[in-house]
Order: sequence, then structure tokens, then C-alpha cells
Amino acid sequence: VQLVESGGGLVQAGGSLSLSCATSGFNFGDYAIGWFRQAPGREREGLSCIGNRDNSTWYTEAAKGRFSIFSDSGKKSAYLQMNRLKPEDTAVYYCAAVRSFFLCYDLVTGRLGTASEYWGRGTQVTVSS
Repeated sequence: VQLVESGGGLVQAGGSLSLSCATSGFNFGDYAIGWFRQAPGREREGLSCIGNRDNSTWYTEAAKGRFSIFSDSGKKSAYLQMNRLKPEDTAVYYCAAVRSFFLCYDLVTGRLGTASEYWGRGTQVTVSS
């Protein structure tokens, strides 16, 4: 199983970035993909989930209104479009493959600390003021 995030970088406040999560080694359609981030000295923060069976989505308050999640089953990839970025969005962004949308929801909202998910290594996003 492999998840590889890409698309991070340095952007000015107010700008946009589109993150990608390329996956392999599992049946993409049977999993949900979640996006998370972790800033230095802070706990991991859940952002969004997408269920690859029916494209159900969920956003936490941190992501709602500025971030959009979507996936492409043919490419076995998920994406996080981030708009109107703020300096406080600076973090390493991770994607995770979770066995169900409901488990992804529990993971993203912090109800669960782990759900036997698979993680990528992350991509750095830095937003300058």
C-alpha cells in the first residue's frame, strides 16, 4: 500500500494550492480518503473525507468554505483544493486511506485516534503573510 502526496509549496496569503494523493496497492473504490494536517508543535488536525464508493464528503470547520475534496477513481487519486489560504494553514498535509467513510469521519473529527488507516508521508504547505 502506498499513498504519495504532492502539490505542496510556498504560497502567499490569499493564494491557492491543489494537493494530490496518489494511491496504489489497495482497492481504491473500497476506501475513503481523508486529508489531515499537522503544524509544528501542534496535534494532527482533520480536514476532510471523501468516500470513494459514493463520493460522500465531509469537512471540518477548519476546511469548510475554503477547501474542496474530490477524487478520481480511474487515477486512484484524491485531491484537496485549497483556496484563500492563510498563514495559519501552514503545516504538513497528509492523506490517509480509511476502510470506510464513517471511520474516516471518526478519524477526521477526532473521535478515533486511529482506524487502521494507511498514511502518506505528507507534503509541506507554507503560506506567507
